[in-house]
This record gives sequence, C-alpha cells and structure tokens, in this order.
Amino acid sequence: MYYVPNMYHYPYPHYADMPMYSYGRQCGCWTLPVEVDLANRFDYFHSSYGNDSIALKDYGAGPFVININQATQQNNTFRTALWTGEYLQVTLMSIDVGEDIGLEMHADVDQFLRVEQGQGIVQMGKSKDNLSFVRNIYDDSAIVLPAGTWHNVINTGNVPLKLYSIYAPPNHPFGTVHVTKEDAMAAEEGYGQGD
Repeated sequence: MYYVPNMYHYPYPHYADMPMYSYGRQCGCWTLPVEVDLANRFDYFHSSYGNDSIALKDYGAGPFVININQATQQNNTFRTALWTGEYLQVTLMSIDVGEDIGLEMHADVDQFLRVEQGQGIVQMGKSKDNLSFVRNIYDDSAIVLPAGTWHNVINTGNVPLKLYSIYAPPNHPFGTVHVTKEDAMAAEEGYGQGD
C-alpha cells in the first residue's frame, strides 16, 4: 500500500467536491441495490451527454431512475405516461404556443406540476367560474393542485411549454400517450374524466 500525503485537502470525511446532481449517471463508488438484476442494470440509468435520447414510454411500477429534465424537454407529445404505479403516476407534457391544458378538476387526485421549459399562466379556483388564483409560471416553477381544485395552464410564451406532472393516485391508464390535446380530450371522455 502506498502513502499519499495531502490526499485530502480538508479533514476527512469531505463531501464538498462530490457532485450534487448525477443527472442519471451512477458514480463508480456507489453500489447497486441487491434487488437490481446486474445484467439489466443499465435500464435504470440514462446518460445526459451527447445525442443519447431516452425511450419515452411507461416504465411501470418497478424501480426507476431518469434525468427528468432531459426526458421532459425531449417529449413532444401533449401527454405521455412515464411511470405508473399503484399510488402515483408521472407524465410528461408539451403544450404548444398559445395552447392550454384545458380547464379541468380531479376530484380525488392531488397533482404536482413542474415546468422545465417555457412560460405561461396557471389559474386555480374552487369552481370553474371562479379561477381567482392566477400566477405566472416559467422554467423551474412548481405548481401544487389539491384534489377538487379547478385549474388550467396556458402557454403564453413563444416556445412549447414543457412540464412533468405527478398524480397521486394515478389519473391515466398505464401506457397513456396523447399526441395532441384533441387526442387527450377524446380519450378522457371515453375514460370518464370529462369533468
């Protein structure tokens, strides 16, 4: 064994030089959970370098790690389910310039939205005729929608508004992909969500 003087510039343990965000890459010093099949371990990690694209599909209820910023910005559909579990669902959304999500309310579902690109307005209220809570939203905005709240998100910018949504419990069937808002409206009427 070799002695390396001054290997650490600060008293051990020192974590300041460790990256705060790994962006989906696994550090060589971390171990994989025992449950992870080592032959398929790379299904859980995606690179954020180069032209690597993420397969945007519903990964189901298994363990999952993804660069959510990259996946959200890569998505060009109105809505794509990314992960659907028993108690929670993650979807990606892209709202075209001048478009909106559409006025809606989820009676038994809490919802969290995070904007990753663009700008817009979110409107919320206790009734669809009184959306008294209005805020500007932009990159990095987080929106919390309690169950029973009427809401709409409108893209007021000049680029698509890209966001991801977390529903608890899930709000859409496993594997949902709505290429356009019209597709989403037609599917939701058939699924019984036409509030």
